[in-house]
Amino acid sequence: MLTGTCHCGTTGWTLNAAPESATACNCTICRRYGALWAYGYVGRDIETSGQTSTYLRQDSGDICFQFCPICGCIMYFAAKSADQRGRYRAAVNLRMSDLSLIHKVPIRRFEGHNSFKALPGDGRTIEDVWF
Repeated sequence: MLTGTCHCGTTGWTLNAAPESATACNCTICRRYGALWAYGYVGRDIETSGQTSTYLRQDSGDICFQFCPICGCIMYFAAKSADQRGRYRAAVNLRMSDLSLIHKVPIRRFEGHNSFKALPGDGRTIEDVWF
């Protein structure tokens, strides 16, 4: 189990399993947020707490980014619509968690700007790109 909180402590999340990887995406919004995503489903793998504000991505219309209304930290995103099994795909921003617990998690790079494809791994981990 892994937890993350915003800077002011108002908003949090719990990832019920250790992340196997962290996704760094270069799409128009992820590159601005600088997030490292770990995926799951709301209510199954991911639990959230505290009040958030929402940004609904206008170009896709199905991804709701949740951020702290006080300090502005991007906490997670969740699909607006359920999949065929009734689940809501989501991802937590691993940058909100304790580095000592995730520093060896490998980075998975995703080309979300042009090709929408996963890129080959290069062996880097979160500690290699933390700052």
